Amino acid sequence: MSAPAHAAVSPTLPTPDGEVSASVVDYLSGTTTSVATVFDVDPVGRDAQLALTICYELHYRGFHAIDDDFEWDPGILAFRRSIEEPFLAHIRESVEDGVDAVAEMDALSIEPRSGSGPSWFLRDEGTWDHMREYFAHRSLYHLKEADPHAWAIPRLIGQAKASYVAVEFDEYGGGRGDHVHQQLWSALMDAADLDSSYLGYLDRVPAQTLVWVNLMSLFGLHRSLRGATVGHLAATEITSSPGSRRFVDGLRRLGAPEACVAFYAEHVEADAVHEQVLRHDVVGDLLRREPELERDVVFGMRALSYVEDALADHIMGAWQKGESSLMQR
Repeated sequence: MSAPAHAAVSPTLPTPDGEVSASVVDYLSGTTTSVATVFDVDPVGRDAQLALTICYELHYRGFHAIDDDFEWDPGILAFRRSIEEPFLAHIRESVEDGVDAVAEMDALSIEPRSGSGPSWFLRDEGTWDHMREYFAHRSLYHLKEADPHAWAIPRLIGQAKASYVAVEFDEYGGGRGDHVHQQLWSALMDAADLDSSYLGYLDRVPAQTLVWVNLMSLFGLHRSLRGATVGHLAATEITSSPGSRRFVDGLRRLGAPEACVAFYAEHVEADAVHEQVLRHDVVGDLLRREPELERDVVFGMRALSYVEDALADHIMGAWQKGESSLMQR
């Protein structure tokens, strides 16, 4: 699918989904001279999460025809904080506390023999339309893959930093532009005849997708949550390889284009290696230096599971009813 040339760098502002997101869209576009501070709003509802996405995207690629200086605008930062605080509180209240990072990683590395989530369904019985719909959800992250976690790099030192950068270096293609995982995902979207532009499906994804992506930015953009960022990345890599293998099997069953298979095949191998690096050289070294961060590391792991489960439940619930998991516009 073709997209405006500017979308390769900076997307256009999305369509608001309520008063909260409309407030920030109007402010950025110059329709109003101030942005409201939010007090009474569902922190995981689509309106608030879309507003948060817009604020976070100012730190990534920004928006077409919107002044880059809005990234550090005091009004935007206060607005963002008024959503972030109840959002983080919701995640903390929803995730059980834990203090043993090694035990948590051990538990995550045990691969179940069966499951009911999208990767299992798409491996065994999902249709090509189901697979393409799933790609649309995942595009909100994979077209910025590794970027949210990169914020942690200047906040680490020693072996933890060196090994964390080594993992990110692989995610960014090991110095080869055509191997950058974001680019591999773009090729997947093109091969599946989907919109490969950055944030191309922002107006179609539900709140659960936005929560899943925004959590990474919330962790990454706050130094106080660096332990959670490390835990989130560790859990992502530990669980990625088995899930990617299921997608390879499902895509081959469906006779999918090779570019689609290639993305997941790359993750089967790369993430199995990344798991060991993160376990021992990143998490291990970080906690030797800053043992007080262990609770946050576990929190990051469990928070990932919580938001991924919520998104999986939404997708599977819609599919079981014979409905689309995307919003209709």
